[in-house]
Amino acid sequence: MDENGAAVSPTKAQVRRWRRYLADERAEAAVYRDLASRRAGEEQQILLGLVEAEERHQQHWIELLGARIGRPIPSDLRTRVLTFFARRYGSVFVLALMQRAESRSPYEDDVDAPPAMAADERIHGEVVRGLAERGRSRLSGSFRAAVFGMNDGLVSNLALVVGMSATGVATSVVLASGIAGLLAGALSMGAGEYVSVRSQRELLEASTPDPSARKALPHLDVEANELALVYRARGMTEEAASEHASEVLERIAHSADGPPTGAMSIGHDAELADAHESIGTAWSAAITSFFLFAAGAVIPVLPYLFGLSGLPAVAVAAALVGIALLLTGASVGILSGASPLARALRQLGIGFGAAAVTYALGLLFGTTVG
Repeated sequence: MDENGAAVSPTKAQVRRWRRYLADERAEAAVYRDLASRRAGEEQQILLGLVEAEERHQQHWIELLGARIGRPIPSDLRTRVLTFFARRYGSVFVLALMQRAESRSPYEDDVDAPPAMAADERIHGEVVRGLAERGRSRLSGSFRAAVFGMNDGLVSNLALVVGMSATGVATSVVLASGIAGLLAGALSMGAGEYVSVRSQRELLEASTPDPSARKALPHLDVEANELALVYRARGMTEEAASEHASEVLERIAHSADGPPTGAMSIGHDAELADAHESIGTAWSAAITSFFLFAAGAVIPVLPYLFGLSGLPAVAVAAALVGIALLLTGASVGILSGASPLARALRQLGIGFGAAAVTYALGLLFGTTVG
């Protein structure tokens, strides 16, 4: 409406923008709908709630467009990629990407989008963040081992191979060094991950309430109520611990089945279970680290396996490792909800920085020996 109350026709740029928003809302609803079809229970209901919200947003743009709505246009490339992955994998990576997409909504700076829609998008980001966090917790142990294993294999063996190559030794020596580095590193990574994860799990198990202690509950002195000390030791205030202990003992006194199952717990059991799940198992972490390190470490060796030597071999090894570092860095970025490009470039810079140092030292060492 203008200042006289007459309807004002939208500009062509506005219509194009509205149609793009409508296409994106439809595509995002499709992503959430596809993810919901692969879930059950509460997560499915949450995702379907997001579908309903996206459909409300669609209606806003449909009403603005009116007869100008035209034929549906494709959504942007990012949303189409998300839809592709959602329909085929429905993984936590899609949720992490959606979290980032929701946080970059253009509605806050668009006068044609009501403030409520901009607020919706912001809250959608938090909803998706919560869903993604569940998935991250389920795979974080194995994913950490996979990323660390692959990255260490790429960087350490590239540094070893280019450093040896820079000294001017025979190609066979460089190849032998690369293979030895692969095997030694993979075994070291596997053993290190096993010990690390096993130690973490043992520390957590040491903090878990002893189930056999429940047998002593019916025989406690009700007046002394030493059960309260257990709860105080686990973080409750003196007043809350006394109250909770009295409730437990009262339930025991009126129960024919003995102490309740959760009598010695104040909620830490669930936290410990989540922590165990997040860490993963020692063997899975060890095996994942071993094979991922080996997979990463073999890449710098490939040019030498195919007969290249000297600078051409170094250049090809660096190019192959660079691509792999970009992919692992981008994967970390996607999973963390951060910029995949920034994480990929960071990974590339760290890897090439380490290789450059060893190459320079190799040149210096080779010159000194010569």
